[in-house]
Amino acid sequence: MYALIGAGAASLAITWLLFERLLPFDGLLGFLVIAYALFLGLYALLVSFDEDGPAVRDRVAAALVQSLGLTMLAALSLVVVYTLYEGREALPHLNFYTQSMADAGPVEPLSVGGILHAIVGTLWQISIALLICIPTGLVCAVFLNEVPGPFSRFVRTIVEAMTALPSIVAGLFIYATFILGLGFDRSGLAAALAISVMMLPIVIRASDVVIRLVPGTLREASYALGTSRWRTVWHVVLPTSRSGLTTAVILGTARGVGETSPVLLTAGFTAELNSDPLHDPMVSLPLAAFELVKSPEPAYIARGFGTAAVLLVLVLFLFVIARILGGRGPGKLTRRQEHRRVRASRRDARRFAARGASAAAGSAAPTGHFASTRSTT
Repeated sequence: MYALIGAGAASLAITWLLFERLLPFDGLLGFLVIAYALFLGLYALLVSFDEDGPAVRDRVAAALVQSLGLTMLAALSLVVVYTLYEGREALPHLNFYTQSMADAGPVEPLSVGGILHAIVGTLWQISIALLICIPTGLVCAVFLNEVPGPFSRFVRTIVEAMTALPSIVAGLFIYATFILGLGFDRSGLAAALAISVMMLPIVIRASDVVIRLVPGTLREASYALGTSRWRTVWHVVLPTSRSGLTTAVILGTARGVGETSPVLLTAGFTAELNSDPLHDPMVSLPLAAFELVKSPEPAYIARGFGTAAVLLVLVLFLFVIARILGGRGPGKLTRRQEHRRVRASRRDARRFAARGASAAAGSAAPTGHFASTRSTT
């Protein structure tokens, strides 16, 4: 701890001396980079006074990883705090959540208009995309692991290539096939299909990695009991990897819920509330934030940052729901499941007791008949 504090204080002092007194350096970013490099060097020097080479490398690597983690946490906190701060004027208004922008002009105050149309559109689009991606992605991941062969290797290659697919390409694909080719209108369903194209490779790839981590001994134990492959997958593999599969779905949802260009191409833009995902344009929260922030009006900019803040809260809510539904580890049961397990055990105990009693009565009956026959003789 003292080495960390000393290295940090010395690196800041030396960097300040270089920037202010010795060299014509300037800029906050350069100051931070040089200070961080000096911090690592000074920390390694201080640790080397008491430790040997491997311990020094281990301590420096730990400090590097922890500092990078803190940096990422600070950047994330900065984004969240900045978004909430910029949208502070729009968030307290109740109409911001209960009205659409159909009657709100550029000069209307924040007490008029809201983002209800964007909230409804996002919920419809992400719900349809999840209905498509969750079963399809999990089935494909199970196929890649349980049915090895040339075709599964080909599918895995395609999935890995689609993971880096630009979002605009997914939007153009759905626009060309679903809208131009099949003749459907721009709608929330078309946007959900484009979002599904973006989410599906991530869900498949992450689920594939999670299912690979299931110990092979669990499968072997299931096969030793005479269970088929697919019953093993359903009762052993999927419950064991439930927490990781939930994380895979969350990653895919986080990718899909923030997409803007596919929604703009396939669903269009509207300021009115549309609850029908099959017809007419339907806007989403990212697209609404993008369009609102582009306006030079302060009220629109405040609504845009407020929309982004609502999107952050929505993602957090979906994350919490997903963790509640699938965050339990393997073997952990809810109270209802434990109650059903106890009731099933009691039924099994009564059935075994009845079977034992009937077996005892059946074995005693011939003995009594033989005794009576012998006494008569």
